Amino acid sequence: MADAKVIPFDDDRPRAGAATPRPGRRRPLVGGGTRRKGEAPVSPLPGPQVPLEASEDAPGGAGGADGTDGVQADAGGGGGWERRIAGGLAFLRRRITGEYEVDEFGYDKELTDQVLMSLLRPLYEKYFRVEVKGVENIPAEGGALVVANHSGVLPLDGLMMQVAVHDNHPAERHLRLLAADLVFMLPVVNELARKAGHTLACAEDAERLLRRGEVVGVMPEGFKGIGKPFGERYKLQRFGRGGFVSTALRAGAPIVPCSIVGAEEIYPMVGNAKTLARVLGLPYFPLTPTFPWLGPLGAVPLPTKWTIQFGEPIPTDGYPPEAAEDPMLMFNLTDQVREQIQHTLYKLLVQRRSVFF
Repeated sequence: MADAKVIPFDDDRPRAGAATPRPGRRRPLVGGGTRRKGEAPVSPLPGPQVPLEASEDAPGGAGGADGTDGVQADAGGGGGWERRIAGGLAFLRRRITGEYEVDEFGYDKELTDQVLMSLLRPLYEKYFRVEVKGVENIPAEGGALVVANHSGVLPLDGLMMQVAVHDNHPAERHLRLLAADLVFMLPVVNELARKAGHTLACAEDAERLLRRGEVVGVMPEGFKGIGKPFGERYKLQRFGRGGFVSTALRAGAPIVPCSIVGAEEIYPMVGNAKTLARVLGLPYFPLTPTFPWLGPLGAVPLPTKWTIQFGEPIPTDGYPPEAAEDPMLMFNLTDQVREQIQHTLYKLLVQRRSVFF
């Protein structure tokens, strides 16, 4: 299989080990447009034809935004399936031939939009029934740092937050999550995380993404958040030393607090097998009412009702460049973000009618 074409992420600052981009190849258009020279003309289908002058409002009318001629749409909706099949075959051909683009971090926008988001969307819409509030607080353009609470034993909250931004933001923005080292040490998970736009949780990568105008997501609680006991649910852990604030200050990007309710209850963690966790090299080994007692069935998350709320952005572009080195300022901003997330969590919990509805 051919290698994917790599697009340089920052021409002014070449990254060590980054692949040299190949000359751009023209990506084929799905469904075609005009007949190319030398091709045989397309014969009309038998039966009554729909005139090209038909109104767009009429059933089976021509001139649709998808470029169909109206004949297929009149044939019981068969044209929609034909377009899907054609698009799927074209997608497979691009994957096989390597005619797709990835950025310097391995982010594959086409695969994320067409495959990975489609796989996560049923979990997001039907299982957890995520309700999103305040997504418009994420700027329509330019870099922004989304800071959220972390919980749930497995990091499903980060993935649901990514779908929330992808599907609900008016400007159709993409969230680039910062992930822990363990994510990039696991086979298969490593590749999928890179393809979905995740990158290592380090200040250098985060700052590069923000300066390029990306929306970056970070969960400062880390393993302390997702591995905390069920009795401490919705109580925020330490936010580290404020490294995310320093990164936002250097990039001049606003900080958007994000509060997630519902993830705490998907795996009620009532115990932690620390000895087994050390043997397996894991930060914790969860014990829940169903796992590991029910085997693989115990790994199925509970179908809780989620709410994700994005708060008012906290601007950072008004601070001088040396502010990123001021420990007191970083402490104050970190505490401000943490308090805003915690206050919103309590407010959402009061408004919640039920864990599952």
